[in-house]
Amino acid sequence: MKDLLLITPPFTQLNTPYPATAYIKGFLNTKQFSSFQMDLGIEVILELFCSDGLRKVFNANIDHQHFSENSERIWALREDYIYTVDQVLMFLQNQNPTLARQICSMNFLPEASRFNQLDDLDFAFGNMGMQDKAKHLATLYLEDLSDYIVENIDADFGFSRYAERLGKSANSFDELYSKINAEETFTDHITLKILKEKLDSVQPKLVCFSVPFPGNLYSAFRCAKFIKKHYPHVETAMGGGFPNTELRDLKDARVFEFFDFITLDDGELPLELVITRSLQKQANDDAEFKRTFLLENGNVTYKNNSKRHDYKQSEIGTPDYSDLKLDQYISVIEVANPMHSLWSDGRWNKLTMAHGCYWGKCTFCDISLDYIKIYEPISAKILVDRMEELIQQTGETGFHFVDEAAPPALMREVALEILRRNLVVTWWTNIRFEKSFTRDLCFLLKLSGCIAVSGGLEVASDRLLKLIDKGVSVEQVARVTRHFTEAGIMVHAYLMYGYPTQTVQETVDSLEMVRQLFEMGVLQSGFWHQFAMTAHSPVGQNPQEFGVTPVLQEIQFANNDVDFIDKTGIDHGKFAFGLKKSLFNYMHSINFDLPLQEWFDFKIPKTTIHPDYIHDCLLNEEEFSFKANSKVIFTENNALVNHIIKTKKGNSWKLTQLTFHLKTNIVKIELDQNIAQWLLEIISSYSIKNSKKLTLQQLKDLYENNFEDFELFWFSKPMQQLKENGIILSL
Repeated sequence: MKDLLLITPPFTQLNTPYPATAYIKGFLNTKQFSSFQMDLGIEVILELFCSDGLRKVFNANIDHQHFSENSERIWALREDYIYTVDQVLMFLQNQNPTLARQICSMNFLPEASRFNQLDDLDFAFGNMGMQDKAKHLATLYLEDLSDYIVENIDADFGFSRYAERLGKSANSFDELYSKINAEETFTDHITLKILKEKLDSVQPKLVCFSVPFPGNLYSAFRCAKFIKKHYPHVETAMGGGFPNTELRDLKDARVFEFFDFITLDDGELPLELVITRSLQKQANDDAEFKRTFLLENGNVTYKNNSKRHDYKQSEIGTPDYSDLKLDQYISVIEVANPMHSLWSDGRWNKLTMAHGCYWGKCTFCDISLDYIKIYEPISAKILVDRMEELIQQTGETGFHFVDEAAPPALMREVALEILRRNLVVTWWTNIRFEKSFTRDLCFLLKLSGCIAVSGGLEVASDRLLKLIDKGVSVEQVARVTRHFTEAGIMVHAYLMYGYPTQTVQETVDSLEMVRQLFEMGVLQSGFWHQFAMTAHSPVGQNPQEFGVTPVLQEIQFANNDVDFIDKTGIDHGKFAFGLKKSLFNYMHSINFDLPLQEWFDFKIPKTTIHPDYIHDCLLNEEEFSFKANSKVIFTENNALVNHIIKTKKGNSWKLTQLTFHLKTNIVKIELDQNIAQWLLEIISSYSIKNSKKLTLQQLKDLYENNFEDFELFWFSKPMQQLKENGIILSL
């Protein structure tokens, strides 16, 4: 018997658990509350996509007379699907890697309409490795089966979402309420069967649903209804990203037919108070609550009567992934976008470097909400302690830091801490493209295991970037992406079109900026999305300042995405196909020379951006500068010493040749013997493993205790070689 059952309802990712319940379980461990967590989504997928599950799919009572051509083909090949599905799932769980050769033979998997894209996809993926190609083919196979289910069994099914449209900006609860009270779907039967087994096993007093997205909402309500009917003594609560952003103006009392409590923002303290009240069987009038909706006397009531402060990030414990079926998640490769493959392929431990966003100004973002507004970083030592705990717990050394924007200074300290501890990890995160990401910092991040970053270039227009209050310019983004790329870190850009007051000319010019960034090789991945106005952003709260008029509706349930009328009157949606098609080509380094007009089936103006704009931005190298407070990092401590004598016109010099064997190359420099000996002692005393770091001013003082003219030494050709090869970093 447990105090709590924590559930992520169907569906989120296939390849890794959404981390919210693991965060909460880690916190509950510090309070000695007993809990069990489950990712109901992956368990439903595994129950459905197996030989027994597919037999039920194909045995379902459906109208064969109205089959589409695609469904007819899948039905005809049903025995092939039933025969292969178990092996395919094992392959995608990395339990059967040799099956890749069978899959790539193109004579093993049954093929329906998704495989019609293969000609384009061969071009898109090129000569990809056999394992990745097989993963992609297996993904198409599953998507064919999903198409069959959607057409014939359950129209709301989706691998990473379920009945998502019912949760998206549902100002009224009516449609969702009708769906919850309608007949259970095929997917519901599977979901509730698994839920019942877990409830009978765990016997919780409180069931908590973490609902991160609209695509989790319907299943959460369906499960809560089941609990209320069959386990009336068990209380239910909801928290997570969806209620945090969408349910802040909740008024509809019918919601509380299913949930006893809905908590907002950081869940630790609100949930602790709800648990305490439940375990102590307190009446609501006598209990303390933190940011919690509940029903009192038939009315929706928001209670925030606790005077206790939220927990510091250092106090919430390490995420706990126990109970989750970590070895049964499915790695898929859906599209050619390299950053998207990181999201869907491989198992990542998810952590947060800092609560909130250190910038917190972007006008399209929900900066009025606590999860962004309240910025609180964690110390590098605590963060890397948690990384080591998770490696021990999960056996996985890959980390996705899910920050709004990871702080550069903290990234530096985390990288140094990783290197000091000799940890071998792989990690990626989201950033702002700010000037703090120097060439040297990017190199350090790479040394520590950073493989990719994603950041918002958004509209790629300096006027609009100022209106967004992004705090960056296109020129700055170009330089920063160059630094990451040269360090060997993949860069993904979030791209936006249709921002308020954006003109057609600015959309075309944004595309030209993006084209040049890819052509110069400083961007490797990107994704366009159309601007959406949210109720909690500066644009949503002050629409008149941005030239838009909101279409107001009565709010009884969800309130986030707001329909609006842009005073420009431009139909931005018509640009979607051309923007995405051009980006697809640019990501594969082709068709840079095509006129932008070729991507659109309507007339667009010519770009006003000079064809060498980004090229010229990258030519503007930073001048040599002496930054006294910058930290000097020595990354190598393995120089081979060779004393030599050089003679020129009768004069001889005693020199020392230092040879640094790096992983991929050899660096040799020659210095005066005394200076070389001094440098070797400095490198040994202040290596990257030493927690004590020298500033450049301190290094200068040490040098000038023995020699003259530090600047001449620091900017000399041998020292430039060491800096260019990352042996000496200045941060």
